[in-house]
Amino acid sequence: MELPFGKYSTSAQKTPSIFILLILAVVVLGLIPLYHPFNWYSGGLRIRNPSEISPTYFPLEEQKIEFKEADKCDIFSGKWIWNPEAPYYTNVTCTEIHDHQNCMKHGRPDSDYLKWRWKPNECELPIFNPFQFLDLVRNKSVAIVGDSVGRNQMQSLLCLLSRVEYPVDISDNPDQSFKKYKYTTYNFTLAMYWSPFLVSTKEVDADGPCHTGLYNLYLDEADEKWTTKIEGYDYIILNAGHWFARCSVYYVNNQRVGCRYCGIPNVTELPSTYAYQRAFETTLKAINNLDNFKGVAILRTFAPSHYEGGKWNEGGDCARTRPYGSNETSLEDQSVEQYRIQVEEFEVAEKEGKMKGKRFRLMDTTRAMLMRPDGHPSKYGHWPNENVANDCVHWCLPGPIDSWSDFLFHMFKMEAIRSLEENLQ
Repeated sequence: MELPFGKYSTSAQKTPSIFILLILAVVVLGLIPLYHPFNWYSGGLRIRNPSEISPTYFPLEEQKIEFKEADKCDIFSGKWIWNPEAPYYTNVTCTEIHDHQNCMKHGRPDSDYLKWRWKPNECELPIFNPFQFLDLVRNKSVAIVGDSVGRNQMQSLLCLLSRVEYPVDISDNPDQSFKKYKYTTYNFTLAMYWSPFLVSTKEVDADGPCHTGLYNLYLDEADEKWTTKIEGYDYIILNAGHWFARCSVYYVNNQRVGCRYCGIPNVTELPSTYAYQRAFETTLKAINNLDNFKGVAILRTFAPSHYEGGKWNEGGDCARTRPYGSNETSLEDQSVEQYRIQVEEFEVAEKEGKMKGKRFRLMDTTRAMLMRPDGHPSKYGHWPNENVANDCVHWCLPGPIDSWSDFLFHMFKMEAIRSLEENLQ
């Protein structure tokens, strides 16, 4: 099955004239300075422990924004190329790395996995610049909604931004799965809302038949832990994937309709993709029905795991040390279905949303991350004496997931251009 990459570029809805495009370029470039030398900022805003690995940040010529290219380019179709300048932080310079993704701390011996960047086929994708990014999101807010891979993404962004400013923790929930940070100089808020299934969920057994818990999923009810919180955000980033492999019982209209490996007699066994499709349908409909949500809803497609030689609980591992080439791997059946479901439900929601004045965007990370079997913690997310399974789901920090901020940075630039276009019409 050929995946429809290239169809979902981040281009604006209408192609502006050359004259209008030049005006937009001048205005945006005026709003987003191309280069911020460190000495323009007070010492309190600079990293306290500069990385010995990271170079001085980003030469000027790498930060030019090619608007004619960027407006048409599918940034999600490409390949990984060598980047000797990376990484841009370490586990010394960033304190926000989750211990299980701290591959440097746990003794990972190789470092080549740190030195790749994503290169789209049709254009250049500028490497994330934290100064420009914070200028772009000044007086704005971003919420990431989903599972631990979403948290992985948030911590990557926190680390990349740490070269500019340390945020203040303004979390209003004692649960560490719900975090909220404030960049006071920029009045920028970044939050994480834990909802690994996106729909209402109840854990009915902490162990269950799969020994990873048994959950009741109410597939037609979006999780109020995030739906009641996001209306004031400028951007929300939705993600979900790996938790749907867990043992679960499925409910629709409060009626049990089936399950996955639940072990309950006379209950129909349904594939996890059934729940996956219903959950994304419900989630995106909920956003379209939020009257007061005026922001941009970004659906981030799932990042595949890379277990080889067995499943996660059967000794499977991900010991590769280099990325795949673009023709060296492909999605497996389950992953193809998950990707297809996300894209199809996105299309439906986007079409409905346009009639309601809603804005949906697709952040298609699946293909890029499929090619990075080398970027997971594996056995370097814990100490050797700990009885913990190899982790081929999450991503080392620093690591390939830092490129998601390159995608996000580009997408936010395109939103700024769209906004300026609308204001000029």
